[in-house]
Formats: sequence, structure tokens, C-alpha cells
Amino acid sequence: MITWSEPSDDNQYLATPAARLVSSLRRWTGKNLANPALSAAEQARELFEAPFVLISHDSAKDPLLNYANRAALNLFELDWNELIILPSRCTAQTRHQEERGRLLATVTREGFIDDYRGVRITKSGRRFQIEQATVWNLVDERDVYCGQAATFSRWRYLDE
Repeated sequence: MITWSEPSDDNQYLATPAARLVSSLRRWTGKNLANPALSAAEQARELFEAPFVLISHDSAKDPLLNYANRAALNLFELDWNELIILPSRCTAQTRHQEERGRLLATVTREGFIDDYRGVRITKSGRRFQIEQATVWNLVDERDVYCGQAATFSRWRYLDE
């Protein structure tokens, strides 16, 4: 299990893991998460400060979250140290975990899903509906599977 410190100037905003997020999405969809004209460190900072949600987990059998930009940390009501010890299944209520599992299995098979919609939960228990999310497999430079990521900019809170 690899854990990283919170993105900052001191660690170049996790330029290497951020580059994996960028290159993997481009591989599957042709889309760019960050401005390709920027350096890796500048792209990583751009991703961390972006107005859209970007979050990922590792490739463990029960995956742990391992990256979130500021928008994701705020939405899920987590700080960095809470994020990196949280199983990604905990971002969905128990009743939504089966649906989440089917989504992730499809992504594993197909490489990515565009236009995903699903319910997630914050640390305080507030539920929200994700709209038009892209979820994709993360692969390293040797094409080895190393987790999954999601990005979205549309969500709405659900009434309890």
C-alpha cells in the first residue's frame, strides 16, 4: 500500500500520481484532465485546485482511497489523513454498495464508464447524487492496473 502526503508545493502536488490520473484518462477516453502545455507539477497543482471532483483508490481487494483534490475532500467532508485510510466502499451507503460494485466491475472490464450516475455519502452522513461522472482504470507506464479514479462536476444533495 502506497500512501502519499497531502498535495502541496513541498511534494509538487503529487505530480507522479497526478500524471497517472491524467495519462490513464487520456488513454481510455482521449480527454485531458489538465492543460497539457503545463509541466507535470503545474498540472498536478491545477488538478488539486480544480473546481471539479477528482478522486481515486488503489488496487487492493478492498480498495483504499489514495487521492482526492480539494473539491473532493470538501464534498466528502474529509481531511487528507482521513481520506488515505478510508476504504472506497465507505463513500456509498451499505444499500448502494452492490450497485457501486457493479459499476467498478464494469469499469475493470471496459476500461472506463462515461456518464455514470450514483448516490454517495459524506462523512457526516449527507447523501448526494453524482451526475455525469467518468470512472476509469488507472494503469502505470508498464500498463499494469493500479486502481480506479472518478471525476465529476455535477452533484446534488438529496433530501433525507
